[in-house]
Amino acid sequence: MMKKTAWLLLLLLAAPIPAPAQGVDPTPFDDPKMEDRYRALLHQLRCTVCQNQSLADSNAGLARDLRREVREQLRAGVSDEGITEYLVARYGDFVLYRPPLSARTLLLWTGPFLLLALGLGAVHLAARQSRRAGARPAVDPAARERARRLLEGEDEA
Repeated sequence: MMKKTAWLLLLLLAAPIPAPAQGVDPTPFDDPKMEDRYRALLHQLRCTVCQNQSLADSNAGLARDLRREVREQLRAGVSDEGITEYLVARYGDFVLYRPPLSARTLLLWTGPFLLLALGLGAVHLAARQSRRAGARPAVDPAARERARRLLEGEDEA
């Protein structure tokens, strides 16, 4: 009995698990131009949960909700700018893949360069301190003589 249960458990674990649907919603618009607008908007907007995926690529629950919201607003006749402004007002500039350069987004735009500059500065300081210390540490002449004797097998008396 135990053997059957183990085999059944192994079989269940080995069975393929269906992956959830990924990306853009499967229900297309009737108008191809509207579908193109929809897809373009989804690629311009970032999933605030995944952060590195567009709304088109993300399968997070929030991304699905936002895709549905964009779809409804497009069907209601809202312009692309209107939809973008609505989402920015609700989620901030971070929802845009290319947020505008402003006082609020300055750190977002300059942050990577600041981190790079800090890293290069740290490497420069470490190299400078290493050069100051010299390539080889000074060795006490008495310790050097003891090491020579030990290597040559002389008795240290």
